[in-house]
Amino acid sequence: MEIYALVGRRGTGKSHHAQLLAHRYGINYLLDDGLLIKGSQILAGRSAKRENTRYGAIKRALLHDDEHALQLQDQLKQLAPSKLLVLATSERMAKAITDRLELPHPHHYIHIEDIVSPEAIERARRMRDEKNRHVIPLPTFSIKKEFPGYLVDPLRSFFRLPSAPYSSKNIAVERSIVRPVYSNLGNFYIAEHVVSDLVNHIVSRVSGVYRVSRVAVTTAAGKMNLDVDLVFSLDRLPSKNFHQISAEVQETLKDELEHLTGFYLDRVNITAKKIHLGE
Repeated sequence: MEIYALVGRRGTGKSHHAQLLAHRYGINYLLDDGLLIKGSQILAGRSAKRENTRYGAIKRALLHDDEHALQLQDQLKQLAPSKLLVLATSERMAKAITDRLELPHPHHYIHIEDIVSPEAIERARRMRDEKNRHVIPLPTFSIKKEFPGYLVDPLRSFFRLPSAPYSSKNIAVERSIVRPVYSNLGNFYIAEHVVSDLVNHIVSRVSGVYRVSRVAVTTAAGKMNLDVDLVFSLDRLPSKNFHQISAEVQETLKDELEHLTGFYLDRVNITAKKIHLGE
């Protein structure tokens, strides 16, 4: 099985463009937010957009539920598709999903920024952030049972493929816009001490860091920032300088915290406060 991964942050238009991309590469099967899809039909799974909380939606998309993962595994074994397109927020998430399905890691990674203009990505993010509307790569009639009462409206677009065999054709793509269940249940909060514990756990795996001395989450003008103060370890210092270690911590924290909490971090600020010299 040849596996493709369409990678991009939440709300950047992956589901909106998934069918077009699948058509371009001759892929008949998609895995999006916990659903295995072929054409206009849901073959197996449960959508993350039906979960009651944002945290539950993330776990569903990552196939944490054993029964859910097994159902998808069995279906894929029976179908034995030659190609599969997996939608994920990062390459790391795509690998985690394929691990849960006992499949090889993706052979091809396609980043949303490489196929969609910055203007289109910004429009998609505004639709997600301001109106809490999410796209499902299926026509309306096929998801009424899956999303009872949460359907907003159908969405039909025509795309022109740039590749030579299809350069003269407009491809009709039908999708649906839904408002997830958890959006109707008010805001979702994570206690600060939980965020602090997560930060400590994640940072403890980075070589060269002795401990975290402070964690602070600040929000302003709709943006969320994470400030982390570090104590470096001179004894455990790898063959990297403090700037490289800080950059690694920054990237790791942003990636893993967004996966674990569902919150998008606009900034992750790392400050080196002390150096631990050892016993």
